[in-house]
Amino acid sequence: MSEEFFHYADLHTSPEPPLLARLNRETHVQTLMPRMLSGHAQGRLLSMLSHMVRPRRVLELGTFTGYAALCLAEGLADGGELHTIEFNPELESRIRRYVAGAGLTGRLHLHIGRAADIVPTLTETWDLVFIDADKINNDTYYELVLPQVRAGGFVLIDNVLWGGKVVDSYPVKPSDKDTHAVRAFNDKVQADLRVENVFLPLRDGLLLVRKL
Repeated sequence: MSEEFFHYADLHTSPEPPLLARLNRETHVQTLMPRMLSGHAQGRLLSMLSHMVRPRRVLELGTFTGYAALCLAEGLADGGELHTIEFNPELESRIRRYVAGAGLTGRLHLHIGRAADIVPTLTETWDLVFIDADKINNDTYYELVLPQVRAGGFVLIDNVLWGGKVVDSYPVKPSDKDTHAVRAFNDKVQADLRVENVFLPLRDGLLLVRKL
């Protein structure tokens, strides 16, 4: 779709809360890869999904500047908590500043390090998981978290369109390991009898998975 249609969709989506609008702007001005931010439309979808699920325990892999985490936290049940894992320690101070600004200190737990190392140390049962980390390891993360997700719980995976490179007609070089990994992961989930799934072509693609 053209930018005109995306703009129309934004105009007919509830606006960003002021704190998130500031974080959105700050991320675009002060970081090298602002496109990694979930952004307005996807952020409102994450918030709405969280409100629908009313999770007590949420896990996010790939915090970046914290935008998606704050959106997911909007729908937490009373007493609910969110754990988010970020590899880059340089982002920690900004994330914690916005967590405090949202009044979520004590409920939103930031872990700095490799998700593959940290996830096995967490003993929670997850109602909702959002995977938005390095795409080549989507399958690793999926297999790590799925046993920890309750029956009927949800896993969301971002960037499953991967800039449109996942379609069969797109010429992919053998050296493009990320694209091959995303394609293989999407095919795996489609065939996974442990879950049911819906592929949403929103932004760069969002895969919604429900554990059976």
